[in-house]
Amino acid sequence: MGFLEGKTAIITGAGFAALKDGSAGSIGYGIATAYAKEGANLVITGRNVAKLETAKEKLEAAYGIQVLAVQADVNAGADNKAVVQSVIDQAIEKFGRIDVLVNNAQASASGVTLGDHTTDQFDLAIYSGLYATFYYMQACYPYLKETKGSVINFASGAGLFGNYGQCAYAAAKEGIRGMSRVAATEWGPDGINVNVVCPLAWTTALENFKEAYPDAFEANVHMPPMGHYGDVEKEIGRVVVQLANPDFKFMSGETLTLEGGMGQRP
Repeated sequence: MGFLEGKTAIITGAGFAALKDGSAGSIGYGIATAYAKEGANLVITGRNVAKLETAKEKLEAAYGIQVLAVQADVNAGADNKAVVQSVIDQAIEKFGRIDVLVNNAQASASGVTLGDHTTDQFDLAIYSGLYATFYYMQACYPYLKETKGSVINFASGAGLFGNYGQCAYAAAKEGIRGMSRVAATEWGPDGINVNVVCPLAWTTALENFKEAYPDAFEANVHMPPMGHYGDVEKEIGRVVVQLANPDFKFMSGETLTLEGGMGQRP
């Protein structure tokens, strides 16, 4: 086992989704796999119970770790603080500690222009991404302070580069980046490091998009200079694991673009 044996990681949006070839097509599940390989016990959340249960079964069978799967949906109509606190309470009851928080979950109405965006569509992105990250960070803070843990939040090139048709998604992701930098400043004295990842991976959602809308896919989804899209575990999940490694503890408040060369910026 690895450096996370006996430790606990919370990963939001970690249900299992399969690509056409049967391999994992969910970034959250790819992250969970990478953490499981390092021996971490996992708390995984998501909206779809079936996807969570599949993830739990696969991870426990393959890696001999314990997985707590909790259905949780942060949205404009929910008591979101209570929803998140329930996840944290269950995590502490089962594992007694929290060492890593990975805020990966996000929904959005991508493809709708700013002028056509509805308030409900904007709320979908802000609540599922920015508010969820806010509530999970607040609820986990006392436990991360005890373990001198790590937070890894997810943003996107959509916010960095202003992608067409992604105004709410970009707003949520840039809000997450700003909040993460503040947390790195405020929580550094507690031994907590906070970093941000902007990924580009081949997922079930992209595969379905290509099949359903080939022209739109060709116009909007570009091949990275590396010549392939990221693998959800090997090229995204393993980096997210390393951001919780003691060797990287001094790095905090940074944004890493895992986009195969597409994420270049000053």
